[in-house]
Amino acid sequence: MSSHQERPFGSVPFDHPNEECGVIAVYTPEGEASRLAFFGLFALQHRGQESAGIAAANGERVAVHADMGLVTQIFREPDFYPLSGDMAIGHTRYSTSGSSELCNAQPLLVDGHFGQLALANNGNIINAAQLQKQLQDEWGCTFDSTTDSEVIAQMLAHTSEPTWEERIFTCMRQLEGAYSIVAQTKDTMIAARDPLGIRPLCLGKLNGGWIVASESCALDHVGAEYLRELEPGEVVVVDQDGLRSSVWPGGTGRRNLCVFELIYFARPDSVMDGQLVHSVRQQLGAQLATEHPVEADLVIGVPDSSTAAAVGYAQESGIPFSEGLIKNRYVGRTFIEPEQRLRELGVRQKFNTLVEVIQGKRLVVVDDSIVRGTTTPHVVNLLRKGGAKEVHMRVCAPPIKHPCFMGVDMATRAELLAANKDLREIEDFIGADSLGYLSIKGLLKVVNGSSGGFCDACFTGNYPVPVQLELSKFTLEHGAD
Repeated sequence: MSSHQERPFGSVPFDHPNEECGVIAVYTPEGEASRLAFFGLFALQHRGQESAGIAAANGERVAVHADMGLVTQIFREPDFYPLSGDMAIGHTRYSTSGSSELCNAQPLLVDGHFGQLALANNGNIINAAQLQKQLQDEWGCTFDSTTDSEVIAQMLAHTSEPTWEERIFTCMRQLEGAYSIVAQTKDTMIAARDPLGIRPLCLGKLNGGWIVASESCALDHVGAEYLRELEPGEVVVVDQDGLRSSVWPGGTGRRNLCVFELIYFARPDSVMDGQLVHSVRQQLGAQLATEHPVEADLVIGVPDSSTAAAVGYAQESGIPFSEGLIKNRYVGRTFIEPEQRLRELGVRQKFNTLVEVIQGKRLVVVDDSIVRGTTTPHVVNLLRKGGAKEVHMRVCAPPIKHPCFMGVDMATRAELLAANKDLREIEDFIGADSLGYLSIKGLLKVVNGSSGGFCDACFTGNYPVPVQLELSKFTLEHGAD
């Protein structure tokens, strides 16, 4: 089953890489850790809208509250009463491994050699099925979910090394794939980033305490001071002795941050790889204008994620920027199926045109990606019905030809438009007057930030670790064979 079928978005076509997950960990001596985690998760809601949860510890026990839905739907004032304590971790989820079901909502709580352990993860473990079987055979572990995050939790809970750093390092030697982990016991908070740094994780100071989150925007929302990004393979441990950090010695020194964080996933006000995401996207648009100029009257973006790139294209080309599409920002997950007539309206539930702005105009339409091609033809048609004279599509990412196995749900190779059609065929398929993708060289020229090193496997097929090309997100539901 494809993820497009999996996500109950009613009639709204979905043609971007699906969000990953967002994680947060908070230690504050003021004892309101779970509330701070809530507001941090609220800032990370764009990273996943299927489920969310918070685990809190007060030195004696770990309590968890998790459910399906958005952060604001799940938590009410009474839900925080059991979540007392000075430490909390949180998670907002889009499923990259395992179905969208309550049993897979995180943080997950397991018992092990050192008592209760709550854990949440952003990423995807590509050898999870083999590790799960090993845990069942050697340690008799039982699994209550179908997500690879429980495999990590059970490994960490049953590893016998004397310190949390060494336990994490033991896991790192066996885990293959991408992960940014936050975990806690009754009196210790732990955070770790995979040895290639594929998934993001940053550190900040907060009211005499500490905060770790997927993106710096979460730190801003709770008034924390951003310090830095965690290094690939870095482990941070916070307990009664304070914060300590160490880096796994088995790392290669390579860095492979997912480049789609800068293209699409991260909020524009986040700092990632030493760069403000908004500025990177503007530069991507400017590079796109250099590579694919066209005579036109207006530049518009497909809102909201492409707006900055459209502004960059306009500034570089000298063509005026304007809003031409208005997005209904309240379209999201719904379990109510529209009647057939409304279903056929398709993209109109998500976008509407500013007819007086676009009528009779030659448009450059900037988007951040085309995955399956389920939305773009509808957008082009909508603009033509709104009176656009010409529609020139410009995409500020290279053609997506390969699926992702590192924590992004991006469809199978058979579903990827650019894997199965050439440029002219895609141009005809979407109904545009012209089509231009950003080159891989142009992309890497723009995103070469302070640290450098990106995973661009969805464009090139060069995966940072060996993968099974038919790996499924439902592997743990079908067994490890």
